Amino acid sequence: MPEHTQTTETFTASQTRFAELMDFAAGASAADLDHAGLEEQLTSRGRELLRQLYQDHLDLRATRELRLVTVADAAGVAHRIVEADHQRTLATVFGEVRVARLAYRAHGQANLHPADAALNLPAEKHSHGLRRLAATEAARGAFDEARAALTRGTGASTGKRQVEALTVRAAVDFAAFYATHRQPAPAEQGELLVLQVDGKGIVMRPEALRPATAKAAGQASPKLSGRLSKGEKRYRKRIAEVGAVHDATPVIRTVADILPATDAERAAATDGPRATGKWLTASVAQDAATVIAEVFDEAKRRDPDKARTWIALVDGANHQIERITAEADDRAVSVHILIDFVHVMEYLWKAAWCFHSEGDPAAQAWVHAKARDILAGKARTVAATIRRAASTRELSATARKGADAAARYLTNKAPYLDYPAALAGGWPIATGVIEGACRHLVADRLDITGARWGLPGAEAVLQLRAVRSNGDFDDYWIFHQQQELQRVHATRYADDAIPQAA
Repeated sequence: MPEHTQTTETFTASQTRFAELMDFAAGASAADLDHAGLEEQLTSRGRELLRQLYQDHLDLRATRELRLVTVADAAGVAHRIVEADHQRTLATVFGEVRVARLAYRAHGQANLHPADAALNLPAEKHSHGLRRLAATEAARGAFDEARAALTRGTGASTGKRQVEALTVRAAVDFAAFYATHRQPAPAEQGELLVLQVDGKGIVMRPEALRPATAKAAGQASPKLSGRLSKGEKRYRKRIAEVGAVHDATPVIRTVADILPATDAERAAATDGPRATGKWLTASVAQDAATVIAEVFDEAKRRDPDKARTWIALVDGANHQIERITAEADDRAVSVHILIDFVHVMEYLWKAAWCFHSEGDPAAQAWVHAKARDILAGKARTVAATIRRAASTRELSATARKGADAAARYLTNKAPYLDYPAALAGGWPIATGVIEGACRHLVADRLDITGARWGLPGAEAVLQLRAVRSNGDFDDYWIFHQQQELQRVHATRYADDAIPQAA
């Protein structure tokens, strides 16, 4: 049969659907609809037309599939028995279709279907298109909302658990993509390389808690059945570790630029370095050490020769500083660790309320003056001054608690409070990028009211939100489909070589 005749006959059902759609659009029933009703009808009928086109195309491919001479599986076993019309179902964005293809069989071995590889069919029923839609919607809003969006977009009902499973599958290549595939844009000469890390708690299901948290939760005995009392913890959160890397052009500043004391200083104040080329990563499954290592991997990709100035901004947590120091030593790279100045200010405010009544305007002036001294490199002097003031006033241990905490913090963290060097070098001194990342990646999606997360779903959503925030989703999806071809199909054949028609 001539190819054009075969093609025409194969698409007869599609032609019939299209004729029906034209008849509807030209008929009285469509004329009676308002624009919204017409949109709804054309969407539904048009989707069915596209589903039929998809089905007809698959049927045509099945009739054209050539029998291969040699097909061997990964163990080298030849599959010599060939049977036609083996079918499977594929759920697509247009609806369900049937895929018919040749099956290559061998006794005691799973069938091989080279046509499946040609189509890069997924292991499960749902198409990559549905998986992408699920990933996009689940990264944006709740799984129930994602399920509703899939129903609106495809006309088919998809279960919440199916949406979550599709989302988890969509994120499996996150680490591989950033480890092997992505190449950052080159930075301008002299740009700073800034690393930031932080953590944010996510409410988890009991089985998804880390062992220590789960143990504490099991041992906790709340005083009240309906709510927590002061000082009690729910022990229901698992920390999501968030990392960021970005570039920044140095902007030299002075103390007056950060904390101006006069109107003239305020008018002349210079804004700080602006973050560019932001890259984010996050994980609730991995620990801080792993995420910090990923941050260093990204930094190395940006500066393989270690020629740039590396700045690590932290909130002062000892484990962050220890892990950053360890990574820097292992990689033989010099990293300037600097504590976020906003965190320092928070400690100063705690101390201020030891010496001033609540709401006293003098407290603000006191904090302002002490903060300027710290920016000038006098952290230890400020710590000594705070301690001396608490002793001079003969404050009780309880009354001076905030002052002692601030003094201890300033003393212990002094090596990481070298703000004079930071300002002179044009470095950023605040962790706004990572604070914003924690809000965007974690709080805005995983901290919605009533949400309790399982580990796979939380990890997938975090990673997909990071990919989208980095502007890498389209590239990631191409990579993901390539990995699926290798993982689902190529590994089933000898030498990972999918057989092709001669």
